[in-house]
Amino acid sequence: MSVVELRVPVIGESITEVTLSQWLKEDGDYIKRDEFICEFESDKATLEFPAEVAGKLIIVAQEDEDLAIGAVVAKIDTSVAAPQGSSIGTAPAKETPKTETAKVEKTPAETTYATGHPSPAAAKLMTENGLSAADVKGTGKDGRITKEDVQQAIAAKKAAPSPSPAKKEEPVAVATGTSKGFSRNETRKKMSRMRRTIAKRLVSAKNGTAMLTTFNEVDLTEIMALRKKYQERFVEKYGVKLGFMSLFTKACAKVLMEMPDVNARIDGTDFVYHDYADISIAISTPNGLVVPPVHNAESLNFAEIELKIKALAKKAREGKLTLEEMSGGTFTITNGGIFGSMMSTPIINEPQSAILGMHTIQQRPMAINGEVKIRPMMYLALSYDHRVIDGSTSVTFLVKVKKLLEDPTTLLLDL
Repeated sequence: MSVVELRVPVIGESITEVTLSQWLKEDGDYIKRDEFICEFESDKATLEFPAEVAGKLIIVAQEDEDLAIGAVVAKIDTSVAAPQGSSIGTAPAKETPKTETAKVEKTPAETTYATGHPSPAAAKLMTENGLSAADVKGTGKDGRITKEDVQQAIAAKKAAPSPSPAKKEEPVAVATGTSKGFSRNETRKKMSRMRRTIAKRLVSAKNGTAMLTTFNEVDLTEIMALRKKYQERFVEKYGVKLGFMSLFTKACAKVLMEMPDVNARIDGTDFVYHDYADISIAISTPNGLVVPPVHNAESLNFAEIELKIKALAKKAREGKLTLEEMSGGTFTITNGGIFGSMMSTPIINEPQSAILGMHTIQQRPMAINGEVKIRPMMYLALSYDHRVIDGSTSVTFLVKVKKLLEDPTTLLLDL
């Protein structure tokens, strides 16, 4: 008997532990080399784990188990021969009569590990809607259940007529002194790897930095006029809308290049400065908040930033962000305004030293040149690490960003 141990591989510099989210194969199955046997969930991405050799699978780790890098996940008994009919390690097939060949041609396609298994995004959607693999037809590669398959199943379920409920005897009313609708049930659900990591980092940022927040407000009249005037032509040329995020990202990138302290971080007893602005964009996903960066935002135009943010958001919500796409970031922008937030104090995304919080746009009366006018206003919040950034620096940064947004022509002309 020859057994090979399969261990959790090194996934990235900052990742020391993963969670085994689900097995794609059963204990005792014959596994082909490079065939995916399970999925790992890290704080940044979900990864499929392939077998290094062919043989019989011996499962060691269990689903939802936390595993350190290098921990044994499973074992492969390479002395076990491939099952009959497998193309691995078998002799060339003998010539068969035409009648037999005809039968083989009618045999359904071979079932693989992916058949009937949902992707991570699809699995979450199935759980939320009370669906099982039997309720969804997989159209992905090798029969894999995709998020779109689940969405179609949900739509079909809603469209199907509800069966008439069988008549039941009316229960005899009994006076209990308690409303019939009350419940005392509790549900316990294990936190995902991503959610645990988010919680850990938020607490670390609060306890490990000298965090303060400064506020200002910005008049978005000119930006809204700019978008209204050029939106149609912008979409026609670039295939994406000119949103607020590209304008805010570009404004922050420009000021970060002028004020390197806000773009810096602490490493031990050193300050580390960057001659580029990798701006992380906070994206809400079913599994939690992720902050993939737009690299070199200072060198991109508005269309390039919009396309990059759109692509990152799509991949984030589908659970397809790669480790490379999640790495880096020198400054973060979070937009609580899309959820209706009027004011907040965002928490720093370590090891960065500052984060800008956007909020909802409200029509408010403002004094303009001695007259009261209604203007679209937004509160801005800049949380920063006082160990790196002085109070005057933080205020100046926010004022500079405000001026660029209130006069976007200066931003377009790089003035």
